[in-house]
Amino acid sequence: MSEARIDKWMWAVRIFKTRTIAAEACKKSRISINGALAKAARTVKPGDVIQVRKPPVTYSFKVLQAIEKRVGAKLVSEMMENVTTPDQYELLEMSRISGFVDRAKGAGRPTKKDRRTLEEFTTPEFMDDFDFEFDFEEE
Repeated sequence: MSEARIDKWMWAVRIFKTRTIAAEACKKSRISINGALAKAARTVKPGDVIQVRKPPVTYSFKVLQAIEKRVGAKLVSEMMENVTTPDQYELLEMSRISGFVDRAKGAGRPTKKDRRTLEEFTTPEFMDDFDFEFDFEEE
């Protein structure tokens, strides 16, 4: 097979779990082939470089074989080559380190440790010594 649909190829080489998710990524302009945005029906051929944007990282893959049938995980290395730059992986690591500060929507409430760290970070130092009790004497 010399050409394959991009959504089928990304599903076949296990970049996305389902073909539907791969097609949605194309629709949301997260997939580009050789620098040009791609629709789900666009074909790929050996030698093409595909960029997949999964925030915060943009992965790059070089097509070695165009396939449309899903293959085992051991055979994926024969179908594509990962050419993602190391700075993208550093970006991914930095986002992991940042932790709760860049909390995803719907990730739930912060843990007690997260809350204490956040309060320690956001509470000004002069507030520690301030006495909030006021004595109002009516005369």
